Amino acid sequence: MCPHQERLADLEMQRLEAVERSKLAALPIEIELRLAGVAIRSISDFLRDAVASDIAIPILLKWLPIADDPAVKETIVRALSIPSARPAATRPLIQQFRKLPLAENEGIKWAIGNALSVIADDSAFDAIRDLVQDRQHGRAREMLTVALGNMRNPETVNLLIRLLEDDQVAGHALIAIRKLGQPEAIAHVRPFLVHEKMWVRKEAKKTMNKLTKVLERAPSKRAH
Repeated sequence: MCPHQERLADLEMQRLEAVERSKLAALPIEIELRLAGVAIRSISDFLRDAVASDIAIPILLKWLPIADDPAVKETIVRALSIPSARPAATRPLIQQFRKLPLAENEGIKWAIGNALSVIADDSAFDAIRDLVQDRQHGRAREMLTVALGNMRNPETVNLLIRLLEDDQVAGHALIAIRKLGQPEAIAHVRPFLVHEKMWVRKEAKKTMNKLTKVLERAPSKRAH
């Protein structure tokens, strides 16, 4: 066997070992869920079915800070990325985001941000505002930025406009601005129509279209 094939074989062995470790780490959680009456074969079932019951959510939240296997923790996070997990999951997810070092946990932190983009509301504004501006969290801030699109706090628009100056999250700030639908951001969005990245240009175009339509409807609303 040549060195390249040996390397590939070693990598495959490491992958299989990691899968087995994750299965063992998930077993106590799965047993507790089954004993509580949640009919699952594995916690990955939550990802396939995109639903976690009222019985399952407290159990998943209990294990969220305890689980130390990265794959298991990320699976728990993704299982909580559903509207029925609000508001119970919001604070625990934010605590995990703060606690986990970026170097070993960027994927998990990104998944936490994604979960918060689904369930977070104004009650989480202060915490998310601080986290998205802290660059030590790197790209993991992307979906936290999108979560700001759920907010109705009067500071939100100006915060997102400032985040447009942050290259790591600018495209995601465009998505959040579109969700908010506040036309005062139009002038700040327009330069991104010629951004070097195609996906950012596409998000800018969609956001401009949305904000322009909101602006066009505004006079008729005032007329009533």
